[in-house]
Amino acid sequence: MATAEQIKTLLRSHVERDDQRFYSTALQVAAQEARQGHHKLASDIKEMIEKSQKNNLELAKNKPIPLLQQPKGDLNGLLDLVHKTVRINELVLSEQVLERLNKVLLEQKQKDRLAQFDLHPRRKLLFTGSPGTGKTMSAVVLATELKLPLYTIVLDSLITRFMGETASKLRLVFDHIKQTRAVYLFDEFDAIGTQRGSQNDVGEIRRVLNSFLLFVEQDSSESIIIAATNHPELLDKALYRRFDDIIEFEKPNNNQIRKIIENCLLLFEYKNLSWSKISSAAIGLSAAELTQVCKDAAKEAVLHYDNKISTDLILKAIKQRQNGKE
Repeated sequence: MATAEQIKTLLRSHVERDDQRFYSTALQVAAQEARQGHHKLASDIKEMIEKSQKNNLELAKNKPIPLLQQPKGDLNGLLDLVHKTVRINELVLSEQVLERLNKVLLEQKQKDRLAQFDLHPRRKLLFTGSPGTGKTMSAVVLATELKLPLYTIVLDSLITRFMGETASKLRLVFDHIKQTRAVYLFDEFDAIGTQRGSQNDVGEIRRVLNSFLLFVEQDSSESIIIAATNHPELLDKALYRRFDDIIEFEKPNNNQIRKIIENCLLLFEYKNLSWSKISSAAIGLSAAELTQVCKDAAKEAVLHYDNKISTDLILKAIKQRQNGKE
């Protein structure tokens, strides 16, 4: 039977017309019923969901939807418009990180109230952490929850394509930030944020970093600027005071490992899994790697084990993933 929290989520998402969250919660209920042996009820729920999704797709085909266009002209190739939505309740992150993200959302949603007291919401953020720990996904969440478009700027590509002109291209990007309120993700930020005077310091990169420091400090737009890096130790110290908040993302702990796996395997049957063995084996994997582990285990279950997930199946997928990193 659906939990009280699931019932509230279903009602809330229906009222807010959040179809994606409604379907996700309904599938959780179906998976829960299947694990309790109520296979007919679980099958009926999934069938109703699929029918509703199909009807919505048919309606969407006949309804014109205004789409944001990819930037053109000089900005083409510098800004990439991301068509993806993720709600914050779909993220599996530490309580500290979720609290910081919720604080950003609250301040942005209450920015008019803050303005009455000459206060400004935090909007210049630095995300640090290993690959696959949720930095990019969190940028998607902020854009989704605030109903803003998300643009990514891959600085490594920008520098490779426009060596000698990067500073002027950055000016174009910041002009767009000023003119179009959105979430802007500067991915692989250490590509330009390397410490000045370091062994790998290059004159062009130093000029680009100086330009970025100037642009971000002068920026007074309403856009949200996010810089993400896997190597915070490489960043120039002058960068840190330009950001309103610095959020550090970590690899999942035991509880998060279990939650990620349960979320990924909602539609599969599994009983009596040894979570202690699984968590012990999976420590050190990122959330993205754990998601891939679940996909690998799920494929093998579908092809060879009648859709049944076992501890050995997950441990095998974890071992293969770890061997692939060596």
